Amino acid sequence: MAKINRMALDQGIELLLNLFYKKFHSRAEIQALTGGGSARKYYRLTDGLVSAVGVISNEISENEAFISLSKALKHSGINVPEIFEVSDDAECYLLQDLGDEMLMDALKGADKMNLAKKALSILTRINTLPEDIWIDKVIYPPFSQRLVYWDLNYFKYDFLKPYDVEFDESLLEDDFQRLSSQLTSGQLLEGLMYRDFQSRNIMLKDGEMWFIDYQGARRGPVVYDAVSFVWQAKAPFSFDEREKLIDFYAASLSQVTGLEESEIRHQCEKLEVLRCLQVLGAYGFRGLIQKKTHFLESIPFAVRNLMYLREKGRLDDFPEIKKITGILWEKENRGKQEDQDFLEVKVFSFSYKRGYPEDNSGNGGGFIFDCRAIHNPGRYDKYKTLTGRDTSVIEFLEKTDEAQEFVEMAVKMVVPSIERYIKRGFTSLQVGFGCTGGQHRSVYCAEKFAKEIASLFPNIKISITHREQNIRFSYLPE
Repeated sequence: MAKINRMALDQGIELLLNLFYKKFHSRAEIQALTGGGSARKYYRLTDGLVSAVGVISNEISENEAFISLSKALKHSGINVPEIFEVSDDAECYLLQDLGDEMLMDALKGADKMNLAKKALSILTRINTLPEDIWIDKVIYPPFSQRLVYWDLNYFKYDFLKPYDVEFDESLLEDDFQRLSSQLTSGQLLEGLMYRDFQSRNIMLKDGEMWFIDYQGARRGPVVYDAVSFVWQAKAPFSFDEREKLIDFYAASLSQVTGLEESEIRHQCEKLEVLRCLQVLGAYGFRGLIQKKTHFLESIPFAVRNLMYLREKGRLDDFPEIKKITGILWEKENRGKQEDQDFLEVKVFSFSYKRGYPEDNSGNGGGFIFDCRAIHNPGRYDKYKTLTGRDTSVIEFLEKTDEAQEFVEMAVKMVVPSIERYIKRGFTSLQVGFGCTGGQHRSVYCAEKFAKEIASLFPNIKISITHREQNIRFSYLPE
């Protein structure tokens, strides 16, 4: 994207001030807003009573797409910003101010799953809008093999090569061809593809979700959007929660389209591979090449996501990508393993009848959470021989939000300590979950907690010990 020069920017600011006066008949003060990864410039204009957001961009076709799509989506009942005024040259426009509260921030709270499901429900409506409403509004060509290769080459040239990862280029091209063929065979459900459906592009205002940044929309596989949202590298979802959200979207889309949920789920899995590779390409360009810290910090999260896909067998069709993923994982963790100076969070389940778990680190302290107030599956005969790792016990505990909310509060309490421990170079933090027998509730909570923490902190070791069950393991490969 072409940058806006200083003179053009000054002229654009003057145009925005004039557009505000034209709309509201008053003079405004203007303040620059932080933008995303594009060259567009954003401003808030206010006269003290009303406010609006001004945009300056020399990408005329994108501006026109955003403006026309905004009108079409709003007419279809989707919450998008109202377009107030547009300059004659279409390089500047004024739109409704939706405030500063993003879904990205709200997802850090206890209600994140309900909020995520609400966003995916609305996404289903967007994806399945009748084609005649939007087809003449989009400016980009449909999703195609060329687009897939752009994303894959982004991964190869902007991430793998700058990151100094060795690979067989011929074998990698074979994988690229195989993945591209699977994604462009004409068998994926197509509709309005948002293209950049991210939690940072969803605003919260007056108790409703509002959507922005859809100028890149096009015709394409609609599941791409759900995958982009759920598999956003730093989204605060555990891997279990990601799977549940994709299942939720598949069920929602199935109800509208009649396509089997299992088929939608299968399509999502193929797009997950592409999306994880594309994200690493973006982080490579913005972080390794442009040296932007935020993107460098996001690389370990994206690598962890790719490693998860590898463990689930979703890279088995792509042997060179699978091999590269292992190299990336080792590269991300090698220094920590050799020096043994990384933080290890030791998660325990235990029975209060046998006392608290020992701390062999020599540091003492840590957290202990009492799970005994949670409804106990152990009271029922059919669960007495099972543990909190068994599916039926998990389903019992998740019938209500009681156990999940307990874990979410524990995560919220421990996260600040983990962040501080990492900054100060500490190497051990112990977290225990106790119940009466150390069999059901504490086991469930310990594993749920460990997965949440592993998702949020990809560069630390998570070990789990179920003391009364004589089980010990690490959540992901060390």
